[in-house]
Amino acid sequence: MKVILLTDVKKQGKKDQVIDVSDGYANNFLINKGLAVPYNEQNRKKLEHDLKTREEEEDALIKECEEKKKKIEKETIKFKVKTSKDGRMFGTISNKQIAEELKKLGYEIDKKIIESDHTIDSLGTHIVKVNLHKKVVAEVKVIAE
Repeated sequence: MKVILLTDVKKQGKKDQVIDVSDGYANNFLINKGLAVPYNEQNRKKLEHDLKTREEEEDALIKECEEKKKKIEKETIKFKVKTSKDGRMFGTISNKQIAEELKKLGYEIDKKIIESDHTIDSLGTHIVKVNLHKKVVAEVKVIAE
C-alpha cells in the first residue's frame, strides 16, 4: 500500500515522501497514529499544493533576507575598547555585543546566528558573518578602536 508520510518515520522515510509499505503496517500503525495518509488522487494533489506553497514561502523569505543583507552590509559597528600601554585589548568583543549594537541600528539579529572566523581581541577592522538564512550570509564590519 502506498502512503504519504506526514512526519519523519524512523527507518521508513522523511516527511512528504511517498513510500510503499504493507497494508497492515500502513493501516494499523502509520495511518492510525496520524503519521501518514493513504496515497490517492486527493492526497496527492494536496501534497503537491503544500509543496508548492512552501516553496513560494521559502522564496519570499530568501528575497526578504537578501534585502536585509544589503542593508546590514552597509553598516559599520564601532567599539571603543580599553587597551594596555602596548596597544593590546583588554578582553574581547562578543557576538552578544555585536547583536546589541545591531539592535540599536534597528536590526533584530540573534547572537546565535553571528559567527566570526576568530575572536575579536585585537584593534582594527574585523569581518563578522551574520547567517540570515541557510542560503543568505551577510558580512558586517566591526571596528575595534
